[in-house]
Amino acid sequence: MKGLYIVLTCIISSLASLCVAITHNTNGTFDVLNYGAIGDGSTDDSNAFLKAWTDVCGTTIDTPTMIIPEGKTFLLQPLSFQGPCKSSNVIIELRGNITAPKDIEAWKLEYGKSELLWIQFSTISGLVFNGSGGQINGQGAPWWEKFPKNQEKYRPSALKFTECQNLTVFNSTHLNSPKNHISIHSCKNATIYNLQIIAPEDSPNTDGIDISTSTNIQIMNSTMETGDDCIAINAGSSQINITGIFCGPGHGISVGSLGKGKSYATVEEVYVKNCTFTGTSNGARIKTWKGGSGHAWNINYEDIKLVGVKNPIIIDQNYDPSVFDMTKKRSAVEVKNVTYNNIKGTSINGHAIQFNCDSNIGCTNIVLNNINITNVDKGKTNASCINAHGTYSSCYPPASCLS
Repeated sequence: MKGLYIVLTCIISSLASLCVAITHNTNGTFDVLNYGAIGDGSTDDSNAFLKAWTDVCGTTIDTPTMIIPEGKTFLLQPLSFQGPCKSSNVIIELRGNITAPKDIEAWKLEYGKSELLWIQFSTISGLVFNGSGGQINGQGAPWWEKFPKNQEKYRPSALKFTECQNLTVFNSTHLNSPKNHISIHSCKNATIYNLQIIAPEDSPNTDGIDISTSTNIQIMNSTMETGDDCIAINAGSSQINITGIFCGPGHGISVGSLGKGKSYATVEEVYVKNCTFTGTSNGARIKTWKGGSGHAWNINYEDIKLVGVKNPIIIDQNYDPSVFDMTKKRSAVEVKNVTYNNIKGTSINGHAIQFNCDSNIGCTNIVLNNINITNVDKGKTNASCINAHGTYSSCYPPASCLS
């Protein structure tokens, strides 16, 4: 009888363990609610998310999916979702909402690191981040007030993907990051589309997407309303394709800034096509720091619509707000092979085309074709060049300053 009792105890124990496993993982899906998440917007659900991620990343099931369910708001402290994972593809389905703490004092940040982050995914191959209509709210307002412009190092970025190969991000809404909304760093083969990124026009450094040290990145069919660059392409990036972006307000789609702090920086093969800039401070912009080195080569802006843009086409090879003596010789990042094709619309001032290039290196092989930029007030627009070299055709205002 005692032996039978032991056998029954073992069976019941095994069934209990199996039920727990089934509760956590049904048909390859891992719902954060089954790991203890509450989703009331005030309870810290960070540990539940990490437990769910441990199972998702550790399973050998083909294409496991972590579910963040609809109808709930999950409060998260700074989290790092680490790979590599055992499955070649991992899916995150953000059906509900994620929010950061509303007060700076409630954040549990690790100060002293080179950068502050809220949510990070790193070294994960085949990650699919499906927004499924969900939102990510960085609760940036108190950060902007306490650490205004030029104090961005004290504010965290909202979402960062580091060393993620074959990454896909789509169908998500990103609100009010303390700093930039999305960072793509050291990634290869990423496809990003159908995003909505929103922050107030006066919110400092709230870039939509920042790209650095990454290759073969595609960003498509998204709307970005920010207080800084809608998209910034930074050092070490190449083969960047950007299409169908509605940008504004914001600072446009920028290559750079490059070469800050006398650093070496390169960007190559950038294609920006079929984008609309509305009420932005810049449109197609390239900016490099005085004193830097490296190059920005083979940059293309094509089929661009401008609606009341302050600086529609601009290259600033002398970018350094702190330097007033521009006669002092310094190195510069080379800017070469830049093409602007079929760019039309309006500017809010007369400076439609500006090429402010280094007095020594200059900007070379600049091509303007089929350009028509008029003033919203019906006044004249103009083109200005400093040491810029290239050609123009069917261009208004005429860029006769190119040599």
